[in-house]
Amino acid sequence: MFEARFQSFDDPEPAATGPRLQALRAELSRRGLSGFILPRADRHQNEYVPLSEERLAWLTGFTGSSGIAIVLAGKAVLFVDGRYTLQAKDQVDASAFETVNVGDKPPHEWLEANLPAGAHFGYDPWLHTAEGAERLMRACANAGGELVAADSNPVDAIWTGRPKPPLGPVVLHHLRFAGETAASKLGRVRKEIAALRADALVVSDPHNVAWTFNVRGSDVAHTPIALAFAVVPKEGRPSLYIDGGKLGNEVRHKLEELADIREPAAFVSDLEALGAAKRTVRLDQATGADALSRIVIGAGGKVTRGTDPIAAMKAVKNDAEIAGARAAQARDGAAVARFLAWLDREAPGGRLTEIAAAQALESFRRDTGLLKDVSFPSISGAGPNGAIVHYRVTRKTDRKIAPGELFLIDSGGQYEDGTTDITRTVAVGELTAEMRDRFTRVLKGHIAIARAVFPDGITGAQLDPFARQHLWEAGLDFDHGTGHGVGSYLSVHEGPARISKLGNVALKRGMILSNEPGYYKTGAYGIRIENLVLVVEGPNAGGEKPLNAFETLTLAPIDRRLIERGMLTAGETAWLDAYHVRVAQTLAPLVDAETRPWLEAATKPLAA
Repeated sequence: MFEARFQSFDDPEPAATGPRLQALRAELSRRGLSGFILPRADRHQNEYVPLSEERLAWLTGFTGSSGIAIVLAGKAVLFVDGRYTLQAKDQVDASAFETVNVGDKPPHEWLEANLPAGAHFGYDPWLHTAEGAERLMRACANAGGELVAADSNPVDAIWTGRPKPPLGPVVLHHLRFAGETAASKLGRVRKEIAALRADALVVSDPHNVAWTFNVRGSDVAHTPIALAFAVVPKEGRPSLYIDGGKLGNEVRHKLEELADIREPAAFVSDLEALGAAKRTVRLDQATGADALSRIVIGAGGKVTRGTDPIAAMKAVKNDAEIAGARAAQARDGAAVARFLAWLDREAPGGRLTEIAAAQALESFRRDTGLLKDVSFPSISGAGPNGAIVHYRVTRKTDRKIAPGELFLIDSGGQYEDGTTDITRTVAVGELTAEMRDRFTRVLKGHIAIARAVFPDGITGAQLDPFARQHLWEAGLDFDHGTGHGVGSYLSVHEGPARISKLGNVALKRGMILSNEPGYYKTGAYGIRIENLVLVVEGPNAGGEKPLNAFETLTLAPIDRRLIERGMLTAGETAWLDAYHVRVAQTLAPLVDAETRPWLEAATKPLAA
């Protein structure tokens, strides 16, 4: 009935781990290296990477979005975080790679304890930040070894059948969506470069390149970016380093009005020229590869490292981007409402599966006629699979959505006017009192964030406890952050702001973040309620400081059947009822006749 075009549920082909590991060790020996570290990364430290950069998956079989392998002559270890321990166990040959939770022992600590004295340990300086490389250097030195920058990646030397680099076309991001011309943005960037006392900024994050030049691409899955670097000088024309095969005539003409278009092969020599001219170059500490520092400094220049100022500019949305976000959320919410109504009709029969549900939701989004991609592969988890925070259903793991269980669906869409991300937890049949209690505690935390009023300068770390307080009261918690930044037809995970224990960036008006507390009972069920929120001006209380608040952007019903009504305060109930009034009023004109009665029932006041 439904199909998915933007995501696959096929199980990855098992990696020929043994022979590949043997070939890598032989290559390392040929180069005089005692070992090598291989992160899941590309030259830009992207969350999603093209197939040609999936070295870690090729070598180990592990396909998660975050991981690091260390290969020594007699040992090989794969480091993953808590999201991926079960996936790694299923995908990785345990006789070849030991799997270690990075939270228990980070790679640099393991390296310090296991690297033989006198070892020459290799790394690819394009796949590590300067800070990461310095950490590795200290670990090697403490072990009595030496960190060696490889001239080229040894995995590439043995990778037969490696996919070609992507050549997705670049498109212009229309001003009605961007809200500001690229020339204006470049002017603001130059002022920041001058304030940082730098001569030039290297833009290593393709998301920042896309935002600055008002372009979008298709080089990686689910995020509309083109892989490119840029150098913006304090004075003069910037240079954009991008494969010319991605640029049509109109796009090239528009970009050439702003910048010199250079082939990627010219990037290193141009950096060397900056160094030779004794320039001070600003590098982004989060995405700037160690290779960039080595090139500039090696040629005689100076490097300063810190946050790319474009990241903070991009995080604060302008009026056009905010209007686009509201439109995208309404459109997406109608698709989600159609899905939830369909799910309520189909799930009680016990025949519906996780894959079928994810396919249906993508199809409802495609029916809008404006969906460009999903913003990430849907997390479609029934029963115990819902307790796996970043679960990815495959044909091997596909599970029926059985009565008496919770079903968790976390998904999003990419539209030209906005990026969406929503999670709903749905009751299928009669559920236990414990499930309703846990759901209500998560909901109370969600409402606490949504209702928060806070002065300028408050960070996400200061708000994060609001989402956890009612779980803490019962001795419960969740291990992920409460919220992440979201881009404007860009990454669904955007910095620098976030609501988490580590969120040290002040929340500013115009930022869009997620509000997604949860609870996960391993082997039983998972609960998460996620809406996107916009930081807006708060109520005028006549106080001494300006106040900020959140406007909830996401519009879709929250399952009333899971709520223990007596656990909510009058204020919490009023918030939920008012939210559901907005949902009904906004979505009713956008959904089909079959969905409208379900929407009316799903958004009734809680006391009704």
